[in-house]
Amino acid sequence: MKAAFVTLFVLALVATIGLPLYLGPDDLSGCAKPASDKCAPADAIIVVSGGDTVARTAEGVRLYKDGWAPTIVFSGAAKDPDSPSNAEAMHNQAVEAGVPASDIILEEFATNTAENAENTASIVASHGLKRIILVTSAYHQRRTSIEFSKKLGADVQIVNHPVRNDKQWSQWWWATPYGWWLGASELVKILVTRA
Repeated sequence: MKAAFVTLFVLALVATIGLPLYLGPDDLSGCAKPASDKCAPADAIIVVSGGDTVARTAEGVRLYKDGWAPTIVFSGAAKDPDSPSNAEAMHNQAVEAGVPASDIILEEFATNTAENAENTASIVASHGLKRIILVTSAYHQRRTSIEFSKKLGADVQIVNHPVRNDKQWSQWWWATPYGWWLGASELVKILVTRA
């Protein structure tokens, strides 16, 4: 009985620490500001909607204001036909935060992560973007990066930078059944995406 408890404890500890590290790779970890090599600025910041779109947008805006890239691309369709697209709502939030509208590009048709990548690929190609910072929620970062890698190809460098804490995912993700469901469902979606 004691061995089973210790095994369960160790597995829970590994999952609690390992799952967020796996799901949310952060290539800008340790980068206080744009510099060189790993911390080099990008051509654009791409923010995909979904989950806590407001937090994702705010992180994209912060990166823009800190000089990480001269352009922000917001990707996401309307939730229903009678409302503005998620990309437009993100645009409005960014403009209210001081980002010039001329530095924002919208992709307003993607309804899922694969479409975010597919639809944004044409923007990346038409603007000659070679290095992008990809922003989404931490639980969603790895799968989003896989989808974008498939669509953008090897010529475009993807720099992952997740929102660590939002309304759906935080350092306390493991304290709720929803957090475990979100983490487990992302693992399954990653397996399907990689297939």
